[in-house]
Formats: sequence, structure tokens, C-alpha cells
Amino acid sequence: MLNLAAYHFAPVDDPRALADHLHEAASLAGLKGTILVAGEGINLFLAGEDAALRGFVAALREDPRFTTLQAKYSHSERVPFARLKTKVKPEIISFRDDRATPLAAGQRAPAVDPPTLARWLAQGRRDDAGRPVVLLDTRNAQEVEHGTFAGALTLPITRFTELPGALAPHREALRGTTVVSFCTGGIRCEKAALWMHQDGMDNVVQLDGGILGYFEQVGGAGYDGRCFVFDDRVALDPQLQPLAD
Repeated sequence: MLNLAAYHFAPVDDPRALADHLHEAASLAGLKGTILVAGEGINLFLAGEDAALRGFVAALREDPRFTTLQAKYSHSERVPFARLKTKVKPEIISFRDDRATPLAAGQRAPAVDPPTLARWLAQGRRDDAGRPVVLLDTRNAQEVEHGTFAGALTLPITRFTELPGALAPHREALRGTTVVSFCTGGIRCEKAALWMHQDGMDNVVQLDGGILGYFEQVGGAGYDGRCFVFDDRVALDPQLQPLAD
């Protein structure tokens, strides 16, 4: 079975209509998983037969709003979801700060691609300007238990909305560094990095594609353990193989 993790920020005037359309298309393709739709875009975790899932993504990219949607794929022996769920939400990942959406800010926060981050780690955690690199894990404590980048700054949070308060005691120590915000697939570290920029931290970049994108492009260099995923596979190793199959 093929598994998909994907999100895309784009203005959605009628989230319910789009949610209904995507649910019907996914159902007809025999897919299972979760589709989240909000006024700021979509967030997808789906699995099914290879051709059916790729066909669903291809059709979605025909919508001008989602032409550049980035898909992260992995495989499993079976579909790791019990059913197909579609929800309309205020946000595609809850953060509750309007400054944390690219649609409101008019731009994304700066990003670093996985090969560049791997090079920075190999350089002794220094960026190309020689500044110290601090990896900031924006996931919750349960996810971190399965693995994270070696030496990453982790926060004692149970939900994403707690990040600003948990980060506050560390902000002064992060001055003079390059902070790399990361998460599972990119959506939380994108919101976190954008919020930090809007809140005066201009030394933050997001890891494009998150941990899964890093595994896909460069493997597990500098990463300890697995990456927790929100389905029956539990966690993926740097070769994108599941802990449970």
C-alpha cells in the first residue's frame, strides 16, 4: 500500500464544498485516512493502492490552488487507517495565532532544504555563515519519545498551541544562532517559523518537508530513532519503514 502525507496553504472560499468533493474522490479511489480542510488550505493523510492514490493527487493538482502541492510517500503492507474521515476545521493545524498562516503574512518563513541541513550538521552544527545551528522540535513530547535530531531543543508540550509559552524561556539563548524549526511533515514547523518571524525572531528557518522529507532525501544523518506518525504504523525509520506493519 502507498501512504501519503501532504499539506498546502491556499485560500479556500468554501471549505465544506471542497471537503465534500475530496471525500467523494478519495472514496471512489478506495482510499482511507484523514482529509482536513480549512479556509487556509488542506492537510492530507491517506493510504491505498499505488495507482489510485497517485491518481487522486494528480487530479488534486489540476486545481490551480494546489498545483504545487508537495506529496511525501511511503509504503506499508496494509492500509494503516480504519476508515476515511473528512473534517472542516478553523485551521489545518491548530495554532490560534493569525500571524502563523502564510495567507495572512503574505509569505512563508525562510526554509532550508534537507541536503543543506545535513551539510550544516556535518559541519559541526554550523550554517554556511559559521553561525551555530539549533534544531527546534515543534512536536509534542509523545512524538519526541520515538526519536528526534541529536541534540535538538525539545519542549514539554502536549499540543502545538502550547509552543509559544514553552519556547519563551529559551528565546534569549537562541539569539546569535540559526534556529531550524522542524516537525513530522512540515506543517507545524512552517507555522512555528512564520510565527517566530512575526514575533521578532528573524533567525529562524523551517525544515522544508519536515522529518519525512529529510528521511526521503538524505536518510537519517544526524537523527536518532524513528519519526512518530499518526496512524497504525506508529513510527517510521529513516528508510521510511514502519515500526508496525
